[in-house]
Amino acid sequence: MIGRVVKIFSDFYYVETEKGIVEAKLRTVLKKQKAEVYTGDYVKLEQLDENSLQAFVAEVVERKTLISRPKVANVTQAIIVSALKEPDLNYEQLDRYIAHCEYHNIKPVLCFNKEDIEDTDDLKENIINTYPKLGYDIVFTSALNKTGLEELRPILKWNTSILCGASGVGKSSLINALLNNSKLKTQPVSDKTKKGVHTTRHCEILDLDSETFIVDTPGFSHLKFDFLLPSQVITLFSEFRNQKSTCKYKNCLHIDEDGCGYQDIIKLMAGSRIESYKKFVAEAKEYEEKISKISIKNEARVKYNKNKMMTKISNKKRSLSRKVINQNIYKDEFDNE
Repeated sequence: MIGRVVKIFSDFYYVETEKGIVEAKLRTVLKKQKAEVYTGDYVKLEQLDENSLQAFVAEVVERKTLISRPKVANVTQAIIVSALKEPDLNYEQLDRYIAHCEYHNIKPVLCFNKEDIEDTDDLKENIINTYPKLGYDIVFTSALNKTGLEELRPILKWNTSILCGASGVGKSSLINALLNNSKLKTQPVSDKTKKGVHTTRHCEILDLDSETFIVDTPGFSHLKFDFLLPSQVITLFSEFRNQKSTCKYKNCLHIDEDGCGYQDIIKLMAGSRIESYKKFVAEAKEYEEKISKISIKNEARVKYNKNKMMTKISNKKRSLSRKVINQNIYKDEFDNE
């Protein structure tokens, strides 16, 4: 029997099958193989008996997509939820989510929630002037007033959409509005920190209809690009896509280098996007320096003999040969005489 993991709690996997939700545990052989199972994975189950709603996960079906944070498999698009206010819109954080989707080849859709709050017209105008021309769909919603939902529903249709965003932007409230119920817990923004409060504790797939699914995820904001080389950051920004490079420098980072062929493109970018690009490049530089030090350290531990790589043995750990031991014995006897 094949089903889809819709929730993971502790070491229990809740799998949606044609018989309903089955509670399953991982087979011991998969544990020994250190197999990883994520929400959204399709798995093969072995049931205890025909009527039992308990089973074992025997195999993980090959994934089509996998997002590294939060780790969710087989999603077709990401709905990046941001609040216009309460908490204030963070353009850098928004660009982090967009770049994260670009890295995983997942289509991002930008959803700006809490449009019912007053004095957001300038924000909306800036958003409209920045993101649609980059090829990103945008939608403005209010989970409180249930506005914008009719524009959002067609975007969700026929997809498995992961809702991601910082805590407090209204992801759970938005899902409750789409489902017309109050299944998911919600909490207001903290008066003290003016930041969102964690409500969702785990990833869970919810059905809007038989062909439309939403993945609710815990809010998080610490996304760093400390796993890329600086030269790779440019691939995460759609402004540079389909542009023929005229830069004369091989390792140019396209920030403020004289003669860089991308300067005309950068001048046309929104200020917030330029700042995000510089910040991500700086984080990638830290990663490059880190792996460079590791490489030098590892290189110091090997040597080459007749074009063969061998591990260096420190003098402290090197065992003395029998010949050297005998020589030392004769030397000691000679010295004593």
